[in-house]
Amino acid sequence: MLLIKCPYCEEERPELEFRHAGEAHLVREGKIIDQSDEDFAAFLYLRQNPKGLVYERWRHIHGCGRFFNAIRDTVSDKFLTVYKAGEPRPDLTAIKAEGAAAPTTRKRRSRTTKSEL
Repeated sequence: MLLIKCPYCEEERPELEFRHAGEAHLVREGKIIDQSDEDFAAFLYLRQNPKGLVYERWRHIHGCGRFFNAIRDTVSDKFLTVYKAGEPRPDLTAIKAEGAAAPTTRKRRSRTTKSEL
């Protein structure tokens, strides 16, 4: 089970309490009336899907209900850090240099075999 730390509740909770909400820090340029249909459609639907570190929005849907941002490694599925919505992006090089302990860990469930029963 993947555990995610909510920056508002400040406790690790199971991934089932959270919902992914897409890329973080997206900014629409200018007024919507000044954009072409193609530009607005690209803003609304086109997203990056990189391999490695990504900035994401999450929502603690079954907890405080608030949105927050996270830096997650899509290869290992580990969260490097989480931070409140509206806060600026953390410096990624500083986080790596600190060797910050990931607030998210993966616990393995023990499986019972027939011989153990």
